[in-house]
Amino acid sequence: MSETGFRIFNNTFSVVAELTYAGLFTAFFYPFITAQSLKRRKGLLVFSVYILFGLACNQAALPQGSFGLILTGMLLAVSKWAGLEKSLVFLLTLLYFNARISSGLMVESLYFVLERLLPFPSEPLEAVFLRAAVLVTLFLLSHAALFAAMLYILRRRLQKRRIPLHRRELCYLSLVPAAGILFGQVISRLLIEFKDGVLLQLYERHPGFLAVMPVLALLFYAGAYLTISFQQGMAALREEQATHYAEYQQTQEIRARIREAEQFYTRIRRLKHEMRGHLTNIKGLARSGEYSSLEDYIARMDESISDFELTLQTGNPVTDVIVNDIRRRSLDLNIRFQSDFHYPEPGAYDAFDIGIILQNLLQNAVEACEKVCEGQRFIKLTGKRKGRFFLIEVKNTFMGEVLLGKEGFPVTTKSEDVPMHGIGLANVRREAEKYMGELELKTNQREFSATVLLQERSSL
Repeated sequence: MSETGFRIFNNTFSVVAELTYAGLFTAFFYPFITAQSLKRRKGLLVFSVYILFGLACNQAALPQGSFGLILTGMLLAVSKWAGLEKSLVFLLTLLYFNARISSGLMVESLYFVLERLLPFPSEPLEAVFLRAAVLVTLFLLSHAALFAAMLYILRRRLQKRRIPLHRRELCYLSLVPAAGILFGQVISRLLIEFKDGVLLQLYERHPGFLAVMPVLALLFYAGAYLTISFQQGMAALREEQATHYAEYQQTQEIRARIREAEQFYTRIRRLKHEMRGHLTNIKGLARSGEYSSLEDYIARMDESISDFELTLQTGNPVTDVIVNDIRRRSLDLNIRFQSDFHYPEPGAYDAFDIGIILQNLLQNAVEACEKVCEGQRFIKLTGKRKGRFFLIEVKNTFMGEVLLGKEGFPVTTKSEDVPMHGIGLANVRREAEKYMGELELKTNQREFSATVLLQERSSL
């Protein structure tokens, strides 16, 4: 390879290297872009920012580490247009550069060994240029392969469970990768030094570092990975505690509903018992011709009886109270409420379990309808038995955009607040699984549908 060819190769190599690292950077960020519309354009924006400032920093020969700071600042500035949270941008950038430096230190040891294994020709000059070109090409290929694998592992770990990136969590997650980046910056200055015109290499002066350095780099990478895993575990634990607390609250609420139902039907039985006396009084007033008093008496009876009115009869006292309570709330909020719910035969299903399902689905439906313009609000409840199966379906209008997460539950974004509670739906799914059933969520334009299919059990 001639000197001119080597210069062309060197310039081309720099561009190819930047394109490679920009591609890996974009691939690492791409799954976390929340804006589903124009997602490719958002990814292209991230790629363009990296390339633009990467090439600019190389041309300006800025101090080592400046590129990472500039890139982070620019990505934070365009995070809104890129569909990324600022805290997530900061964390992903740290993880990217920590993995890049860690993989670079590992490959550097391999590069040093290969450099010693390949014969070093003193002449002709073309052979020297060719050897250098081969070595740097091998370095780039091996580094890109290892770097891509490390980023892929980190990305898979991050995608397993979303971590709420509040200030405290962000500090915990940033500590190890930041330390790894600083360690890499210091070591990179020590790898090659010039002293009195003599080239000094760290691995030549201290051969032991040839094995120690990759291990240290791997430890910084593993530390970042394990910190993410630990924080995800903590987030899962907090979520589980919140779920159990919500379950406890819902259980207490259902029990209160059962007590209300028991009191309600006790009062009805008492009223039936007292009805004979009321009829006797009515007959007495009619015989005596006291029609004015008779009208007042009947009006008072009608007023007291209206307190016992349940507009919707479902066939079970627990579901009667829940459905009628939601109906009254819906009327107060100008929500059209339709019900075609018929409780299955006693013994096939536990009323307590059905009550939890109805309470969660209808509560979510009411909260979703509150965000909808008046006149467009509606809730439709259906509950029918088909053979050995019982189908419960709740449909309602909603505003915004419903995005289904990995577990199949709706998630919210900052721009569109969709009032669907993941914990409540998780409880519904858990109740359905007791009966070897399932929960299905669907959207059709402005209509949200939650369908629960339960299978009859022989014994409870």
